Amino acid sequence: MRIAGQSMSQITGVKKPLSHTNSLTKLPKHGVETPHEDELDKYYEEIDKWGLDMFKIAECANKHPLTSIMYTIFKARDLIKTFKIPSKKFINFMITLEEHYLDVPYHNCLHAADVVQSVHVLLLSPALDSVFTDLEILTALFAAAIHDVDHPGVTNQYLINSSSELALMYNDESVLENHSLAVAFKVLQQEETDIFVNLSKKQRQTLRKMTIDMVLATDMSKHMSLLADLKTMVETKKVAGSGVLLLDNYTERIQVLQNMLHCADLSNPTKQLEIYKQWCELVMEEFFQQGDKERSLGLDISPMCDRYNATIEKSQVGFIDYIVHPLWETWGDLVHPDAQEILDTLEDNRDWYHSMIPMSPTAQELSAQEAEGVGPVRDLAAAAEKIKFQITLEEPEDEEEYEESAEQLE
Repeated sequence: MRIAGQSMSQITGVKKPLSHTNSLTKLPKHGVETPHEDELDKYYEEIDKWGLDMFKIAECANKHPLTSIMYTIFKARDLIKTFKIPSKKFINFMITLEEHYLDVPYHNCLHAADVVQSVHVLLLSPALDSVFTDLEILTALFAAAIHDVDHPGVTNQYLINSSSELALMYNDESVLENHSLAVAFKVLQQEETDIFVNLSKKQRQTLRKMTIDMVLATDMSKHMSLLADLKTMVETKKVAGSGVLLLDNYTERIQVLQNMLHCADLSNPTKQLEIYKQWCELVMEEFFQQGDKERSLGLDISPMCDRYNATIEKSQVGFIDYIVHPLWETWGDLVHPDAQEILDTLEDNRDWYHSMIPMSPTAQELSAQEAEGVGPVRDLAAAAEKIKFQITLEEPEDEEEYEESAEQLE
């Protein structure tokens, strides 16, 4: 991964890929050289299951979790053979792609690997059995792999507010999403990394159009309209006698794939609690680093980004209630009952975070503390805690507060 802050605004400045496979006489089983191949074997026995521990995969994959997960899934789905993808080019492309993910706390190659595996599992839903073509599956996994490449760890709004080169380049429209697409397709232009060299011209055009449509839909400013369209689809959905979804045209097919990637991108709260907590810690640190930048530039600090005032537990409950749960509930209706276990975990996690919200001390407790000389008036630390409690218990003004907060996850 590159260090955040290095030049990223010029697509022509994308690094020329190096061959990462010249010295290999035999490609590693899971795409990366590692002394932990046996451990990877064990973890990948669960590759078709929701909630694979990507942190453990990263430890075993020699810091290339995205390359390893993509190579393993592509082999398992026979996509390398189906599309005649040269294996060495595939490894070169994936490692080059990972090198263009920045060393930021959350929006890095580990997050991308997690989204890829989540999309892979969602594609296995019985309600989607045989619904999508091999090309559509290839595209969905590719879009997941590239969707945040070169993400600098700040939001679209920050880039716009700080008059960044990227915002100027993309005219303030889905800045990060447009940039990730441009970087990925620029890397594909190099002969050493053109993994789609054997696709027909029509296949390449279709893949490019679908990838663009999917990645642009990950812009959180599109969330409400995307969700509204998904709800409409659920109300009018058609299924075969076997319960498999019937999708009649490109609009319907891309809509499901867009929402699938969106769900995968917002899937952290649906994973096992211990895994979810790790993701939460990383995303909050990225938010706080943005808040620090905003403070130093004299900009308004974005929601959830002030490390001195943010209430993480409350933020997570609001994020789930207003953004994640409505999305996943609607997805669950679309593929019913395939996502029920995921929804159950999401609700359990929400309840856990809600139980961890600090409770305000009662007036009686405060009076007792005052009498003992340890109350908030006499104790500055306790005073700070009192303020923190008051902030914690403030009710959100409206749904827009959490919609704005959710845009931090672009």
